[in-house]
Amino acid sequence: MIRRDSFFCRTGQGLKNIFGLNKVIQLVSENDVREALKKCIDPELGINIVDLGLVYGVKVSGEKVRVEMALTTPGCPLHAFFVKDVEEKVKALPGVREVEVELVWEPPWSPEKMSEEAKKRFGVT
Repeated sequence: MIRRDSFFCRTGQGLKNIFGLNKVIQLVSENDVREALKKCIDPELGINIVDLGLVYGVKVSGEKVRVEMALTTPGCPLHAFFVKDVEEKVKALPGVREVEVELVWEPPWSPEKMSEEAKKRFGVT
């Protein structure tokens, strides 16, 4: 946790608030974000975007989260749906104020990026 609207300095024991202000926020982890993204379900396939292998990267910088993700095809008509759903699910996490979703096309998505559970479900070997 860190205090917002304060100034910090590094100490041997982590960050120290040198002005003593009392607003406290909870920082989220990459794992917290990925767990939230498991609530984003592809409406056509009925499986979450993490297990589908669509999430390429998550970066947490204080209260800002950046998600890099792909779609199964560049012409996917659900791109706006996915971006909005990701923004809503991640922004609902405590301590997140800003979410940036970047759709990336390199490397292209392929079934090999799916989790083992998703591969079994769809018969991918």
